[in-house]
Amino acid sequence: MFNLARALFIMVKGENKQSMSPFLGRRVMFSALVVILLLLAMALGIIQPNPRPY
Repeated sequence: MFNLARALFIMVKGENKQSMSPFLGRRVMFSALVVILLLLAMALGIIQPNPRPY
């Protein structure tokens, strides 16, 4: 959340001294890590998906 807020602040401020891509990149890497951990936990049987979503 911090990285997203920091990138937003840099974007709104409009100064080109600091790039916002490292902050957004960290956010994307964190999201990818969470998805990989969820898939791994599902494959190992630690968590189970809902068989019937209704």
